[in-house]
Amino acid sequence: MDNCIGPLPPHAKEGLRLFNEGEYFEAHETLESAWREETGAIRDLYRGILQAAVVYLHMRRGNYVGALKVSERCMKWLKLWPDTCRGVNVAKLRADLSCAVEEWQRLGAEHVHEMDWSLLKPVEWSEV
Repeated sequence: MDNCIGPLPPHAKEGLRLFNEGEYFEAHETLESAWREETGAIRDLYRGILQAAVVYLHMRRGNYVGALKVSERCMKWLKLWPDTCRGVNVAKLRADLSCAVEEWQRLGAEHVHEMDWSLLKPVEWSEV
């Protein structure tokens, strides 16, 4: 896919850095800036990643329904992209997000405080 060739723009890189530091709200805001600045189809990859940040933010805040609702939308955006795009390991992000959401669902709303937070994995990416 041609959209996957080339480097990430500065806001996308900063958003990924924030995501990987567990600063999910700030990551969302910064990735949204990258999404707004982009006119090509790659903007939808940024949308998928920023929604993954929102899923993790909802989980951290104990918002059971919100995390599940956003995860469905997020996966719709992420499934459109190849396993690696602009240095982002999209396949691993999809797998990690699925694993975290499955555990969230298994726990149920009454037990979200028992979440294994180590399941909220960073996004793997490298400069291309």
